[in-house]
Parts: sequence; structure tokens; C-alpha cells
Amino acid sequence: MIFEIILGSVIAVSIFLLINGINILPIIGIGLFSIVFFNILKNTNNIKVSQKKDNNETRITFEDIGGQDTAKNELQEALDFIKNYDEVKRMGIRPLRGILLTGEPGTGKTLLAKAASNYIDSAFVYASGSEFVEMYAGVGAQRVRQLFNTARNLARKNSKRHCIIFIDEIEIIAGSRGKNNSHMEYDQTLNQLLVEMDGLSAKDDDVNILVIAATNRPDILDPAILRPGRFDRIVKVNLPDKEGRLEILKIHTQDKPLDVDVNLDAIAKETFGFSGAHLESLCNEAAILAMREKEKKIKQKHFLEAIDKVIMGEKLKRKPGKEEIRRIAVHEIGHALASEYYKPGSVSAITVTSRGQALGYMRQKMEDDTYLFTKRDLEANIAISLAGAAAEEVLLGEASTGSTSDINQAVNYAKNIIYSGMSSLGTVDKNTLPQRELYTEMVKIINNIKEEVKELIEKCKKDLTNIVEILIENEKIDGDTFRNLLKSSEIFKAA
Repeated sequence: MIFEIILGSVIAVSIFLLINGINILPIIGIGLFSIVFFNILKNTNNIKVSQKKDNNETRITFEDIGGQDTAKNELQEALDFIKNYDEVKRMGIRPLRGILLTGEPGTGKTLLAKAASNYIDSAFVYASGSEFVEMYAGVGAQRVRQLFNTARNLARKNSKRHCIIFIDEIEIIAGSRGKNNSHMEYDQTLNQLLVEMDGLSAKDDDVNILVIAATNRPDILDPAILRPGRFDRIVKVNLPDKEGRLEILKIHTQDKPLDVDVNLDAIAKETFGFSGAHLESLCNEAAILAMREKEKKIKQKHFLEAIDKVIMGEKLKRKPGKEEIRRIAVHEIGHALASEYYKPGSVSAITVTSRGQALGYMRQKMEDDTYLFTKRDLEANIAISLAGAAAEEVLLGEASTGSTSDINQAVNYAKNIIYSGMSSLGTVDKNTLPQRELYTEMVKIINNIKEEVKELIEKCKKDLTNIVEILIENEKIDGDTFRNLLKSSEIFKAA
């Protein structure tokens, strides 16, 4: 309202001056300059508001973080140089200046930084990389200087000898220099950060500053910031393995009323590839589902339903027509048949309920986390990916566009076989392999496996037709039910 009044007044005055023959261009120029200068001053000072200071009100310790034993041990070892500062200094050891945490989103990098602050009893200042970059030259560098001054003042105020500066998304300001040709603001900001980390701008050394940064794009960071003396330790924060997932589930369910049928070990097996953030969301969604059903305790079925929700999203109200539902059921049963044939006991659930972008899906479980794959493993994955389309062709006469993402997965698996030197081409160089040869070999691998899958489906055609009807009627069947229904098949009876 005030802005509109001022704007209207300015326009009225300008019209009055023009009518009286007065040149208003100098006045407009001064006004525009004042606006730009005010915005620069305002943006330069925003750092005081945008940074967050944690005075240990919520004390997060390493014991509160599960599934990251390797990262915690490596980080604690590095922090011991600061915790035992007097002994380190007596031995002539230079204190660490920086620790870089790299890993997937949601793996606990921010929590590790806060736990590190409490471990060495230091002050803690937080900033995001996006806070340093503006359209005005010099603002980013000014904010970096202000950040380090804020850290020193906060440590002195709280009578701390150390302060941790945690910079999230550091790739925004620490990307390789020279890539932004439009202006040098990014490079100036990084240069100032390098100067601060080297300690060249500090007038005294009464406060020891440790920079902990987090990124999921270490590949684009400038080499200058990664050298020893700046980031002395690079700690990889990986996705948790099965034991790690179980530990995280125990942490996030300790304050929740669990029913006696809850098996956290089974849930950990079902959640391969989940980060700590995913697992926290899973426990929260399970509690919400239990509350919706007016249950006093969270049951195993709530966790299994929550897994589907975290992976695929909320159930959709839209419902496909009868023929479309039949096609979806055939497609998902095809995936399940191949999964059970090539990886016995791997099917967890099959459903024709639409969630997110998926009209239906088949969920697998893994006995053990797998990080290396043989040619046989990759061929099995291709078979499972193609089985949905193959089932549609055998049972319904033709495939549909629902197989698009499955084909993309199969192509990626086939390329993996070729690039790993496990195809008929032998050892190849990914960068110099002709596209025609790559395409020919890839198509040969995929087509051969698809024919094998179609033969499997033909042999089980009668059983699959019956299972499709059961799935349509119930909308969802679990893995044990599916395996029981397959027992009458000659192929699985022999197995």
C-alpha cells in the first residue's frame, strides 16, 4: 500500500514538472542509482539474517546417527585433532582447516556436522551455498568475509576456542573457476573462501575455525579447494547397508508404539537404496497410516504400505477401465514371474493400484545388498525388465506404452554388460566404441533375452491367466501368495 502511494506521488510530481518545462532526467537518474545502491547494501547485509547459529539447544551426538559407522569413525578421528588441541599443537601438528562430506541427499551430512560441533564443544554456524551468490559483483565475497567474522565473534561470545562453519551445497560457490563467462561473481566468492580457509585474513588465532562442507556433486568442485591445507579430509557418506538401515529404523521407532508383529529386520531388507531421510519418512508414514485406521499400535502392514508410499507416492483416485486394469495386471504378473524364476523368493508384492506415475507395480526384496553384478545378474535384470511387455504380447497379443521405462532400464543393463567387457565384443573403450557396433550388440543381447522370457511365459500361460484374475479381484497380492499360486506350474514344481 505504501509503495503504491509513493509510486503514485512520484508519477504525479513528474507530470507536474514536465508540464512546467522542467527537465526531470537527472532526477530519474539519481533515483535509479539510489535504488540500485540501496539493493546492494540490503543484499550485502542479508547474511546476518540468513545464517543460523546453533548454540547446542538441540544436542545431536554421533550416537543419534545410525547407519554411518564408517563416516562417523573417519570424522571423529579427524575431529580428535581439534579436541586434543593442546597436545596436537605441542607436537607441531597443524590443525585441520576443512572436512568435506560427500554423498547422496538425505544420508545425514548435516546431522554429522552438528554432531561434530557437539563432539569438540564448539560454536556452530550454518550457511547454504545459495546464500552467497547475487547478481551484484562483490556481494558473495563480502558475505564470505562476514561469515567467518560471525563465526569468530560467536565463539568468543560463548567462550569457545573452536567454531565449526557448516556450508551446505558448497558446489554452488566452489565449482570449477572459469565456467561462468557472464561475470566473475562466482570466482570472486570462491577466491575469498580460499583466502579465509588459508587463514590469511585472520588478525589473530584465538579462535580455531573448522569448515565442514557438504555436497552431492564433488566432481564439479574446483581442484584448488580440494587440496590439502583446505579440505584435509574427504569423508564419503554412503547410503546405509542392511545393518545400517536396521539401526536407523530402531532409532526412528524408539518413540513409537510398535505392535508385536513388527519385524524391523524384514523392513530393512525391503528398503534397499533408502537413505536415512527415506527411512525417517517411512516410519512417520507408517504411524500416520496406523492413526488413520484408529489403531493404538503400528503394525507390520502399516510399514509395508508406507514403503509403497515412500517409493511410489500416494494412491491416486483415478481408476483405469476394466481392459486397462487387465493389461496392467498382466504386465506386473509378467515382471513377477521373471523375478521369481531368475531370483527365487525376490517378489515382495504385486499391485494394480495406481500410485504417483505408476499404474501398477511389482516390488522386489533382496536377501543381501548387492554392489557387484555378474553377467548372469545383469541378464536376469534385463529379463525382469522385459517380462512385462513380453507377458502383454503372449497373453494379450501386443505390448503397450506402459513398457517404455522398462525398455530404458533394459538398455542401461545391456550397455553395462558391453562396457564391462562381458559381451561378444570383448573389452571395449566406452569413449571410442562406434555407436553402430554398440547398438547392434545391445539389440542382440536384449532380443535374445526377450525370446527366452517369452518362452518362459508360454510355459506358464495357464497359471498366469489364473493369477491375473486373482490380482484383479484383490488389487494386491503379497509375494508368499504369489509363490503359492505358482507351485502348480511344472517349472516351479521342479524347482
